Amino acid sequence: MAEIRAEEPASTISKTFLIKPKLKSKPRSLPQTPESKYWSSFKSTKIPNLVSSISSLSFSPSPPHLFATAYSTSVSLFSPLSLSDGDVSPSSTISSFSDVVSSIAFRNDGLLLAASDLSGLIQVFDVKTRTPLRRLRSHTRPVRFVKYPVLDKLHLLSGGDDAVVKFWDVAGESLVLDLMGHKDYVRCSDCSPVSPDLFVTGSYDHTVKVWDVRVENSRSVLEVNHGKPVEDVIYLPSGGLIATAGGNSVKIWDLIGGGRMVYSMESHNKTVTSICVGRVRKENDGAESMEDRILSVGLDGYMKVFDFGNMKVTHSMRFPAPLMSVSFSPDCRTRVIGTSNGIIFAGRRKGKENVESGRVGNVLGFESISEPERRVLRPTYFRYFHRGQSEKPTEGDYLVMRNKKIKLAEHDKLLKKFRHKDALVSVLSRKNRENVVAVMEELVARKKLLKCVSNLDSDELGLLLTFLSKNATMPRYSSLLMGLTKKVIEMRVEDIRNSDALKGHIRNLKRSIEEELRIQHSLQEIQGIISPLLRIAGRR
Repeated sequence: MAEIRAEEPASTISKTFLIKPKLKSKPRSLPQTPESKYWSSFKSTKIPNLVSSISSLSFSPSPPHLFATAYSTSVSLFSPLSLSDGDVSPSSTISSFSDVVSSIAFRNDGLLLAASDLSGLIQVFDVKTRTPLRRLRSHTRPVRFVKYPVLDKLHLLSGGDDAVVKFWDVAGESLVLDLMGHKDYVRCSDCSPVSPDLFVTGSYDHTVKVWDVRVENSRSVLEVNHGKPVEDVIYLPSGGLIATAGGNSVKIWDLIGGGRMVYSMESHNKTVTSICVGRVRKENDGAESMEDRILSVGLDGYMKVFDFGNMKVTHSMRFPAPLMSVSFSPDCRTRVIGTSNGIIFAGRRKGKENVESGRVGNVLGFESISEPERRVLRPTYFRYFHRGQSEKPTEGDYLVMRNKKIKLAEHDKLLKKFRHKDALVSVLSRKNRENVVAVMEELVARKKLLKCVSNLDSDELGLLLTFLSKNATMPRYSSLLMGLTKKVIEMRVEDIRNSDALKGHIRNLKRSIEEELRIQHSLQEIQGIISPLLRIAGRR
């Protein structure tokens, strides 16, 4: 059997431990500053399906501040006002490019838009009609930037992979200056806000050069070394400072101080691809003021807001793709960011269109002033019956629509003025056969066609013979045109004999008629072969 032993009493040992005080739990997210709330107040709208990387963004200087987007071989224009309604479709698109569009820039009045592509071509477009007005070609390699001077409407700046900066006379469609000095691809530029003669360029040779078009030897007047390939450069509003982006840093340089570096911001984890100047409205002691900020985007997907007055980053925002370009509207209401996968993140700040019940929108010191509430007009008021044409209709109003005015063609206007010969010549020069035959039939009804033919000079008669040689054998018009052809030859036989050009038209007319006769004979032969076969098949 197992031996049973009595348990010995255990000795008690007492120890004292220090009580650790409970710490307050830290909040998971830091409280937002007034400026962070300002940048977060931009209502984000996603514009997808733009095919390829958004290489460039630019806002029009004139209201309503359209913004242009360069992607693939197209340039699309968007209205910021439509973003508030959730409309992400472009208002217009320009597709007359043979290669990828690399850069776009508006003129300072917003009427013209310049665009460059990788084929080395620069085109200038009318923004309203999207018509190409100028084609500038001198670069031997892809063009990477195009810029309009802020204070100049007549010149244009460009640069590209040939390491040459070019200064153009747009009106004369000619090259003014070739500026040499960079040793690698020239990637970016910006023009001075205080002088039409000064601008800066940045290159992959790590340098940023300041140029003055008044210097005779076409050399740069100042040079700074960023230390990395330069992706973007901008003038700050004062005109004495510039900001450069390259590598993972944004650096600020004092040009007046001889190119001294003021500060280097290195808050990005990857290459900074684009920078621009944005503005915020602040309120200090009851007084409002506008302060400038630098907005930077990079391949790490972050947008950073940098206060270069206090030398600190005031806001940061993450996007789900590498960022390629950024721009900020002149009215401080819209911010657009382009990504590498063809998506634009457009932010529209809430304004007076979102104010309800007369309440003024306020975002902790950053506020927009709404218009005073207007008195609603009622049918009992005298002013209700004297409203102007600008008054918007309301429910229950009867809206009288004005008939749209019909725009007459030039030949119709001439026919209304009984200028029969001029109407015939005008429609012949337009080369629209339906309109030509319609005018001829109208002149036949007025008994003026043969008189018009007899009054035509040699060149105008050539136009008529050219039209007849091309269309007289068409079945739809042959009943009229063949008779007219016979009359023209009879009436103008002497003029035709005395002109080699008119003889050529007659030869063309004869050739087309002989060709038509040959076709008709061939068809008759085929008909003679097929007809007996059809009869035999019908008997069976």
